[in-house]
Amino acid sequence: MGRFIAGADRHQTTLFPPCVDDWIDEENPVRAVDAFVGALDLAEVGFGVEPAATGRPSYHPSVLLKLYIYGYLNRVQSSRRLEREANRNVELMWLVGRLAPDHKTIADFRRDNGAAIRQVCARFVLLCRSMGLLAGSGVAIDGSKFKAVNNRDRNFTKAKLERRRQQVEESVARYLSQLDTADRQEPDTALAAKADRLKEKIARLEEEMKRLDALEAQMLSSPDQQVSLTDPDARSMSSSVPLGYDVVDRKLIVNEAEAETVRLIFERHRAVGTLAALVDDLAARGVTSKRRKMRDGRIVGGASYTAGALTYLLRNALYAGRVRHGDQVYPGEHRAILDVATWEASQALLDRSAPRPHTGQISLLAGLVCDPLGDEQLFNGRDITRRVGGEVLQDTPKNEARS
Repeated sequence: MGRFIAGADRHQTTLFPPCVDDWIDEENPVRAVDAFVGALDLAEVGFGVEPAATGRPSYHPSVLLKLYIYGYLNRVQSSRRLEREANRNVELMWLVGRLAPDHKTIADFRRDNGAAIRQVCARFVLLCRSMGLLAGSGVAIDGSKFKAVNNRDRNFTKAKLERRRQQVEESVARYLSQLDTADRQEPDTALAAKADRLKEKIARLEEEMKRLDALEAQMLSSPDQQVSLTDPDARSMSSSVPLGYDVVDRKLIVNEAEAETVRLIFERHRAVGTLAALVDDLAARGVTSKRRKMRDGRIVGGASYTAGALTYLLRNALYAGRVRHGDQVYPGEHRAILDVATWEASQALLDRSAPRPHTGQISLLAGLVCDPLGDEQLFNGRDITRRVGGEVLQDTPKNEARS
């Protein structure tokens, strides 16, 4: 092979085979694993060290524990991969004495000795502390990433419900347009099947609209205008900075110019008494929502306040120097814009003007309003005007109308 470095002939026989220990240098981590496991009292930790009297001999727990620790240190977590490494990895051959347990044996060991393995890990941490390998200011964390069960798709705010409702309405309009197009074409089997699919999609979207209506009612009854389907205490943490505050070094700092607007809104709310009157009053004064720059460069806000936006603002406990989590309110570290009495006065006004829940009681006029022919009417006043052209109905008991 010329001047290239030549390897050993794999077919060359030797009188004395090489020692496996010669292939593992003195600073190899597997020597530390071997010494640590060898110093443990496995029975005290919780491993079963007494072999069965009958049956095929089993592997000693120290062998499988060394194999498990080696896999953890080298990011080999699969029992099948550990089985392959035991058959080809020289370090593992040295560590476990050239034994090669199958993957099921490795998996069963981890399953049956979970508590004992945790004890070993705790002792390993204590050993590292006693040797000064862990500083008091150091923190070791796992690199795993977890997705919360209550993710953003199961958390709803007023803005999110409005966006979702707008998407559903746009989808319904698109499907209806496609249905109109299909009606103008010559009927055939494929077209009829497409029309049926469109009708099914429209029906599903109508069900989604009903679900959103129910979620909106639940959201409006929540103190912080949020509802989470999986965990009622979970809250969205990506809310924008409220009017009146700026974020400086991850802390809320009062923006004096915006704070005056907040005080004006609360003052006018107490003066006019209702949200509807407050909307008109602020619009006449030219008070608009906070302008914000989004990540994509869009500028949002700067529009007249709606009743929903004002409800969210007036319910915000931050303005009173508090922080809300679920149904609980705690003192905050930021400076308040309003005194507690002013904020609580607005809460009392909002509570008095909140929509009352339906009691399920039957109307007092049920069965008493009849048409000119004496038939009982069960529809509301708006439907009456539309259906009978505004004709005055007889507000008399049903038996008197037919007598």
